[in-house]
Amino acid sequence: MTVADSKPWYVYLVRAANGALYCGISDDAQRRFAEHQRGRGARFFHSSPAMALVYVEACAGKSAALRREIAIKRLSKSAKERLVAETPAS
Repeated sequence: MTVADSKPWYVYLVRAANGALYCGISDDAQRRFAEHQRGRGARFFHSSPAMALVYVEACAGKSAALRREIAIKRLSKSAKERLVAETPAS
C-alpha cells in the first residue's frame, strides 16, 4: 500500500448555481469545495459558480475514490439526486 492509498480520500458532489451536479475526488473535500468556490480547479464552474457541497463519501484510498467517481458519473441525474437526498444533513 502506498502513502497515497493509506489516507482517506473522498468522492463528492457540488451543486452549481444552475442546479447541475459536479462530481470529483479529493483528500479534503471541504478544502476542494472552497477552491471550487474561488473558481479554481474545475472549468465546470466557470459558467455557473459552485454553491453547495451536497454529498461526501469516504473511500479507502485514491484508487477506490477514482472507481467510485466513475460509478457516480455514470449515474443518471435522478440517481445522483437520490444520493444527495439520502445523505443525512450535518
